[in-house]
Amino acid sequence: MPPTHQWIHTTTGRTTTDPHSWMTAVHWVASLAAKGHYRPTAKGSPKWGPTTLAVAQEIAALKECRPGVDYLARKLKVSVRTVKYHLGMLRETGLLVYRSKGTRISGVGGRASEFERTIPLAFDLALGIRTVGEGATRRAVGAAQETRAALGKLAKKAARKVRRPRRHTPVSAGTRCTPMQGGTSSSSSAAGTYSPSESKLASGQASSPTPKSSKRGPRTLNKVGRRYQLAREAVSTIPWLHGASVPRIAWILKDFADADWTVREVQAVAESIPMPAHGVRRPSGMLADRLRDKANMTATMRAGYVTMWEESRAAAKDRHTGYDDLGTGPRSIAARRAINEAFAAIQERLAPEMPEVELSPLGSIDELTRQEVLDLRYEAAKNPDVVLDMIRALGERDARRLYTNRVVDQTLALERINARRDTFAAF
Repeated sequence: MPPTHQWIHTTTGRTTTDPHSWMTAVHWVASLAAKGHYRPTAKGSPKWGPTTLAVAQEIAALKECRPGVDYLARKLKVSVRTVKYHLGMLRETGLLVYRSKGTRISGVGGRASEFERTIPLAFDLALGIRTVGEGATRRAVGAAQETRAALGKLAKKAARKVRRPRRHTPVSAGTRCTPMQGGTSSSSSAAGTYSPSESKLASGQASSPTPKSSKRGPRTLNKVGRRYQLAREAVSTIPWLHGASVPRIAWILKDFADADWTVREVQAVAESIPMPAHGVRRPSGMLADRLRDKANMTATMRAGYVTMWEESRAAAKDRHTGYDDLGTGPRSIAARRAINEAFAAIQERLAPEMPEVELSPLGSIDELTRQEVLDLRYEAAKNPDVVLDMIRALGERDARRLYTNRVVDQTLALERINARRDTFAAF
């Protein structure tokens, strides 16, 4: 049937709701295809065979003829393309016609095509089926006497369930060969030769007289494998490369892997430049920039970079360890009291002797004029030590009245930071 006649409103066949009658027509078409009267027109399409009958059988079992291609492929254990080929053959032979064609709608998903099971007009003419009505809705009312035997045979085929033949697996893939025996007799001509049975070999009760000796050594990585190995080591070892793409890092380190670089040498050369304070945003880009034109370095130069890198890391670790030890300190109360007294003595020795400051002849901030207050605040903005001098001379209460609480709090916080820095520098 041409594509234009594969629709419900253009077909010359008649629709049927009886699965048995439809399968009778399917088997009649199958007998014609076996004789070579039908060949699929689709390029690359398989021939009509048991798979076509299995697809038709699944369609006949559906209440609504809306077979999903994925459902049929999963049910019959074939590919989606195979199902489409066989559905096309059923349409070409006039056994299926479209009621509505499936579509793919964005956001909704694919919708399966809806078919109508039809019996071709050629089937009615060949077997003498009498029908009444017009168009696709006509129905059968009888059959010719001489064709009833053929209809009976087709009806028996339609009643049987079609089973596809199983695929034959090669003998060498699933069975084991027994040792060859010489001559036609059951005894071997070679004295003392014993070959255990296949059942004992399979169960492990006996060993083969000629065991296989494996001369294969450990597997060695090729060039690409070595690149990926170095990339995986770099991503897992270098902290600022964590989370980077291994294939991208392997592409960056391809020349270094070919030159037998180690991951420690890569890290030492890449970190020879101080790391940015704001962190690393593109690890792969920074690695490629820092290793540019350095793949041809000799082994001696690489060893020098590794030595400098290890020494810098050891020094940084010592500095951090010193700060940690100083910050934690001993847990004993007496030891902590002795350390506090030592710190107080050091701060007292390091603190400069401040001369006494005379504020004004009046000796009280209440007698200051507005201009004098503004001048004092202007001097304090330029030199915070003036605020400290006023705290020592007048007391913190009057200093806060003169300079405001915000200025005094900032000055005292800055004084504590400077004292702590001087204490660490003395050690």
